[in-house]
Amino acid sequence: MSRSFDPSLGQGDVFQARVSLLQRIHIDGWLLLLLLLLGAGGLFILYSAGSKSEAMLIKQASSFGFGLLAMVLIAQFDPRFMARWAAPAYLAGVGLLLVVEVMGHQAMGATRWINIPGVVRFQPAELMKIFMPLTIAWYVARYNLPPSFKHLVISLVLVAVPFLLIARQPDLGTAMLVLASGLFALFLGGLRWRWILAALTAVIPAGFVMWNFFMRSYQKQRVLTFLNPESDPLGSGWNIIQSKAAIGSGGVLGKGWLQGTQSHLDFLPESHTDFIIAVLAEEFGLVGVCLLLLGYLLLVFRALFITLHAQTVFGKLLAGSLTLTFFVYVFVNIGMVSGLLPIVGVPLPFVSYGGTSIVTLLCSFGILMAVHTHRKWIAQT
Repeated sequence: MSRSFDPSLGQGDVFQARVSLLQRIHIDGWLLLLLLLLGAGGLFILYSAGSKSEAMLIKQASSFGFGLLAMVLIAQFDPRFMARWAAPAYLAGVGLLLVVEVMGHQAMGATRWINIPGVVRFQPAELMKIFMPLTIAWYVARYNLPPSFKHLVISLVLVAVPFLLIARQPDLGTAMLVLASGLFALFLGGLRWRWILAALTAVIPAGFVMWNFFMRSYQKQRVLTFLNPESDPLGSGWNIIQSKAAIGSGGVLGKGWLQGTQSHLDFLPESHTDFIIAVLAEEFGLVGVCLLLLGYLLLVFRALFITLHAQTVFGKLLAGSLTLTFFVYVFVNIGMVSGLLPIVGVPLPFVSYGGTSIVTLLCSFGILMAVHTHRKWIAQT
């Protein structure tokens, strides 16, 4: 039979052409597919969690679309180009954090935003989730691995500066994620085990310092509420109690889309941001939560695959730290909503409402795509 009469072969040619097109524009098809599925599912849940607000839905969809464009643009850059601009990016990020410190926009008791009226309002701290691992990966990759004690100390200073500035805003959740992203890059660089053990030993005194000198009263209350939420069921313990009630009432299959009572009757606060997975659990049950976790798991596995196949040390460190930070992002949100971790204000990736967060996340996956799709060019040079 001739090739023109083979339907399966024709479909295969079309598929290969599409794959080739994605490769030419430096887009990883599997990552793109998973991101689109998570984004679409997130909009579906947000419509219910946001009390059917079309304005909120349109704004979130616009942020996701802008983030996709940014992702495609970033994917075009060779990782070696990113390495050359790591230091300027870090300095720019710290500079923006200092601007927030001096003249930032205040809302809900925190000063976290730069607001240019009529133009843009954004959180510079979100940018450090990318600039921090980029900088540490660049710095560590310049020298022999594992890093020496001198390079370890310098890296820790680079991590500490934005961490302290963000914690002062106060935004402890974002500060911890920025801290984790830098430490992950160091860890992947091959830290000696005696240093890791020393760091673990220092956790208790570091926690004492954080508790007495950096944490605000409401942050301390969150920790106490985590340990015993029933001690103040109508006050500080209300959020986590209502969240657990919403998750438990969903059962296996849930109550159905738009049928959740905890969120639609305003029992569940922040239902469209930090606690949105409780809305998902109530309306779609255990099955819905498992499907979402499967999507996250596949995304992390694909990102780890990209990390393992990176051609440079810098690429491996950067891709690995971004992947692990994303995993922590998901783990912390689900842990705090289910009562396994203190509430620190970390949104659920691609589901919770928030423009700056979703754009930053998509930019990080653009970096992963750049690391993966440029590997052949890097190997040939």
